Amino acid sequence: MAWIELDGAVNVRDLGDLPTQDGQKTARARLLRADNLQELSAADVTKLVRDLGVTTVVDLRSSNELAAEGPAPLDSVAGVRHAHHPVLPEVGSNTDVIAEALLARVRQDQSRYPRDPVCGHYLGYLEDRPDQVVGALRSIARAEGAALVHCAAGKDRTGVVVALALTVAGVPGQAVVADYAATGERTEAIMDRLRRSRLYARDIDSKPADLHRPRAETMAAFLEQMDARYGGIPAWLAGHGFGDDDLCALRVKLRAGA
Repeated sequence: MAWIELDGAVNVRDLGDLPTQDGQKTARARLLRADNLQELSAADVTKLVRDLGVTTVVDLRSSNELAAEGPAPLDSVAGVRHAHHPVLPEVGSNTDVIAEALLARVRQDQSRYPRDPVCGHYLGYLEDRPDQVVGALRSIARAEGAALVHCAAGKDRTGVVVALALTVAGVPGQAVVADYAATGERTEAIMDRLRRSRLYARDIDSKPADLHRPRAETMAAFLEQMDARYGGIPAWLAGHGFGDDDLCALRVKLRAGA
């Protein structure tokens, strides 16, 4: 894995040099993935923008997360576009409403795919916010330079959007699964960072540590369910307005030599 070492984020990597089914590779510095970017140092910003050419930040966090966390260092950098695509339903700020919505979501995750509720949760992004999932992929495809996709841990929401993008680029399923599972190498460091945030600390400490670690089987099940339920990722995308031109643009964006 092409890890990018930063002072203020721990789950950052370049998705270049991944194999494609036709024997080629994905391009370097076209698509990056990351955890929360709130603590980036000045040196981190320089590395991302000047050295790696980041021009678009694709932020998958909710509006509540953005408001609670406040501005991030990349927000004020000239030439860097912030594209907000929350892939979880927006439930407002009333604590009772949030608690009720979270409970309903857990039940829906379990009913969507009882063998692995986390996979059910991922399928929920597509069912609940297809416009935002498609919008995130379109923002990646249209980025002038490198697109940097992130959420809080850089595991779930980021993992799903990246899996869709890599599949469109022709990366085989086993390589998509391996990239997803690589976040497990940084799980403890991610949890340590999120515990410093008042917003995320309670959620982190309310679950056993193993539940925060990505399981390769979860992503494999998600990809299998995309085929079984929708006829594949391109078919699902086409059904939600991401047509041939969009697919071509994303594929060209992510592939070496394009």
